[in-house]
Amino acid sequence: MSKAMWLMLRLTALLVRPLNGRRDRGDVPGWVMVVVMTAALVIAILIPFREAIVEAIQNALNSVTGQ
Repeated sequence: MSKAMWLMLRLTALLVRPLNGRRDRGDVPGWVMVVVMTAALVIAILIPFREAIVEAIQNALNSVTGQ
């Protein structure tokens, strides 16, 4: 398991745990799932397209700064 995946799972476990022993957590599982899925999508997009994204951002910054 990669370090990034382990960190996401650990953070999810910490977020789902009740605060101060309270049982009333509201809709925690729903928003935690949204956060985890969003993070997974970002990682899935960044891994294969990292070089292209970095190059596009550098080109955009260079066009703004005039370099």
